[in-house]
Amino acid sequence: MRRAVHARRPLRDARDRDHRAARASRPAPSATLTPAPGRSRMRTRRFITTTLLLAGTPGLAIAAGAWQPAAAAQPTAARAAASVRFADAAGIHVERVQRIDDRQYAVRVGTAALGRAVDVRILLPAGYDARKTTRYPVLYLFHGTGGRAYDWVQKGDAEATTAGKPLITVMPDAGFDGDGGGWFTDWADPKTKLGPSRWETFHVGQLVPWIDRNLRTVADRRGRAVAGLSQGGFGAMSYAARHPDMFGSATSFSGAPDIAYDPVTAAGAYGVISYVAAVDDGVPPDAIFGSRFADAINWRGHDPATLAANLRATRLSLYTATGLPGPLDQGIPDPAAVGIEALTHQSTLTFHRRIQRLGIPSRFDDYTFGTHTFPYWARDLRQEIGPLMRAFAHPARPPASVSYTSIDRSWTQWGWTVSLDRRAPREFSELSGATSTGFTLRSSGTATVTTPASYRPGARYTVTTGTRRITTKATASGRLTFTLPPAPTIRAEITAAPSR
Repeated sequence: MRRAVHARRPLRDARDRDHRAARASRPAPSATLTPAPGRSRMRTRRFITTTLLLAGTPGLAIAAGAWQPAAAAQPTAARAAASVRFADAAGIHVERVQRIDDRQYAVRVGTAALGRAVDVRILLPAGYDARKTTRYPVLYLFHGTGGRAYDWVQKGDAEATTAGKPLITVMPDAGFDGDGGGWFTDWADPKTKLGPSRWETFHVGQLVPWIDRNLRTVADRRGRAVAGLSQGGFGAMSYAARHPDMFGSATSFSGAPDIAYDPVTAAGAYGVISYVAAVDDGVPPDAIFGSRFADAINWRGHDPATLAANLRATRLSLYTATGLPGPLDQGIPDPAAVGIEALTHQSTLTFHRRIQRLGIPSRFDDYTFGTHTFPYWARDLRQEIGPLMRAFAHPARPPASVSYTSIDRSWTQWGWTVSLDRRAPREFSELSGATSTGFTLRSSGTATVTTPASYRPGARYTVTTGTRRITTKATASGRLTFTLPPAPTIRAEITAAPSR
């Protein structure tokens, strides 16, 4: 069995092509992966970095540039003309489409959110062309640090695992050309040499609606799941926690779902993410989330563990191991793959303890023996796909009452929109117990609230907050909009206004 290991690409594109050409003429590799001479110093640096992090930061929970061999070759010649047409939409410009095989498409897209083109791999279900009226759920599947859009297909058996399933699988780039990755956020510093790097805007605000407009999807949370490995596991959980009304399921494979909640983990997370930014991305250390101290709220506002209460209505799956070599390791495991899995194991444990305290259920598989390598993630995906498809077939109902926490000045979730006029650009606000009859809002500044479409169009309603009463009329769509005065905590009751 060939042993694939996930991490930063040690060589740039031109050298990669030379190495790939050389490898193409060689026999299949043996079970023990022998590094090329040009990689030995890079391996040593990775080993030293991981060792220092383990020794200097007990409980550190994320990986500083995970490990992988040089990326497998992308397709070099166009196959048959694409039978599915991909058009520009939602801020995404389609630059190139390649049909790789009957199910797989490689799409090159550009967006102002990133400032440069990136790749998206798409797996369609068998028979998609023939079933013109059938709609399919979508799994958004993320690679890890140093990865590429094609990783899950070429290393993680995604095409075989999803074969025969009525499922669309979307695997986008989450970094530029196999660098350290964007950490699934709109960067605190949008003026680095890498450009705007608004990764959350691209993935959530653009890619999801672009997929919905170009393919026959189940275009709501019942038909969407998000999953990822390593850094991508963090991204899956962060997106699900920040946008719980978009994704019904979230899965982390050897991920880092706690970067700011547990104090020890948070300290290590800052060091590792800063390292990835400076060394792998070549940008200032605080470019991604900002300073751990001056911008601590931005770290917390993207941290799945901090935002865990937002995940009450989300189906969660967590897969992790300790880093001890297991049954899928062949030969002598890479020390980095051992150490990095130990780090992500700690992050997964602290996140799992957090959701347990909140009474949030999850599918938790701590299989103990396994390293930070693709054979385990491929196995995890095979184990996850069955429960995921059953969840798609029998989706959970939306929550009867809505609770949501955010640091954003304006946000929309579950049909509720809250816009805050406040001084701080980022500050926690919390909507809780929200139903058609009222809610509690904790925030600062003046709050303008728009409700879901739960009311009789044209009818008048009274919003009561303490001794203050606001009368408002439902729009043609059945929504109410009203403004609340500044107060740390406001309890609002909504009732039908007396007829005149």
